[in-house]
Amino acid sequence: MLAEILRVHPDEPERDRIEYIVSCLRSGKVVGIPTDTFYGLAVDPVNLRAVESIYEIKTRLKHKPLSLLIANAAQAYELAREIDSRFDLLAERFWPGPLTLIVRAGSRLPLRSTANTGNVALRVPDSVIPRAIVEALGLPITATSANLQGLPECNYAACVRDQIGNRIPLIVDGGPTGRGVATTIVDLSSSDGVWNILREGAIPTHEIALTLQR
Repeated sequence: MLAEILRVHPDEPERDRIEYIVSCLRSGKVVGIPTDTFYGLAVDPVNLRAVESIYEIKTRLKHKPLSLLIANAAQAYELAREIDSRFDLLAERFWPGPLTLIVRAGSRLPLRSTANTGNVALRVPDSVIPRAIVEALGLPITATSANLQGLPECNYAACVRDQIGNRIPLIVDGGPTGRGVATTIVDLSSSDGVWNILREGAIPTHEIALTLQR
């Protein structure tokens, strides 16, 4: 059975539709949603069965943690620990936007949601729909790309339907995403002040370096 396609306005999401999406997430369902880069798979990150479903859908290696979308930088302090000035500088400069920051996870997140690493990858997307979902849910949502291993990431809802529409119950159609380049991932989890670029994406490495030299 193919997923339901739910059209949502990308700039002014309809409240009743956001509430419907949230009800699906609270019941443990996996939902395909648009972000500012690619479409992603959203679940409630504290629902471990839902988290397992993502790994099963994508046949993803279970030692790889899932990134989380949050509504604003302040929410990161509820989910992480040992956040320092490096985080604040990068968040102020690049959020909302295509930057994922890896930090030490706080006790609110189950260890399984961090793939047993103790770290969490956080991002504030430059996209209204996922931020509205997070605010209505009161929790972050997962954001791994909505595609099968080995196949390209999806910039529109029909692509998600074609790849995994028989594996998830709901796809939110917010139109095409704004970018075709993945997020840049910066690891800030080291306690000695060292930072590492794990993936250079939409934000070049030199911009990260310049920001951290302030």
